Amino acid sequence: MAAFHSPSTASFGMVLLLLIGFSMAAFAYGNFYHNFDVVWGDGRAVIQEGGDLLTLSLDKISGSGFQSKDEYLYGKIDMQLKLVPGNSAGTVTAYYVSLQLSSKGEAWDEIDFEFLGNLSGQPYILHTNVFCQGKGNREQQFYLWFDPTADFHTYSILWNPERIVFSVDGIPIREFKNLEFLGVPFPKNQKMRLYSTLWNADDWATRGGLVKTDWSQAPFKASYRNFNADACVWSSGSSYCSSNKNAWFWEELNFAKKGQMKWVQNNYMVYNYCEDTKRFPQGLPTECTFAGIL
Repeated sequence: MAAFHSPSTASFGMVLLLLIGFSMAAFAYGNFYHNFDVVWGDGRAVIQEGGDLLTLSLDKISGSGFQSKDEYLYGKIDMQLKLVPGNSAGTVTAYYVSLQLSSKGEAWDEIDFEFLGNLSGQPYILHTNVFCQGKGNREQQFYLWFDPTADFHTYSILWNPERIVFSVDGIPIREFKNLEFLGVPFPKNQKMRLYSTLWNADDWATRGGLVKTDWSQAPFKASYRNFNADACVWSSGSSYCSSNKNAWFWEELNFAKKGQMKWVQNNYMVYNYCEDTKRFPQGLPTECTFAGIL
């Protein structure tokens, strides 16, 4: 006898499948074939090891880059990177979330990690920035407390309605709070993709452009693995969040994490726009005034 399924049972099964699908879509893990598209480089971006590893390369003709298939509206995103070794002066490895590149107008949002290369034996500079409604100028820069070319390290972006936190190997290095009540714009309305690119920026990247790219060292290569996005994924005009949403959606820095961030900023920060009075002669940006209070 053929099995009989009542309409209620069938409906329940369909709902369950949809919920599982949404949950899987909102929690992306690991595989570059499944989660990313190579968008430029003419073969210089290569997915390897069954999708577990991706490498970008740069030569005198072109750099390379990739982007996530999904668009996110809030999330916690991790990626392990191993940066260009040796003489990487003039190169920039960018890892960021942003509005679809073809859709950028005057009011896009963006959250940036950029790794500025250097001469052999000299440290990378980790450059961070937050763009809100097309306006950046919120740079903070750091040295790292390890060699980022010797092994993979985890670089994370926490983006929720209250704050953006940049972390390295689980240690927060920067927090940008939502201070809209003070008139400071905060990224909250635009869905964004994750991007990464390796490109030549020797007009500014190393010592303000004084040190140029040594093309005899090309191709330059950066490697990626262990992508993880616990996020709200934008689909068909709505945002679908992972079942683990509560773990990060209202996450804030506890006392220990604030202590770690203070240690990094006291010992490894090399530039802070909130201290650059020459750049802002009319007064520092509002968020700088309230950074140590709120």
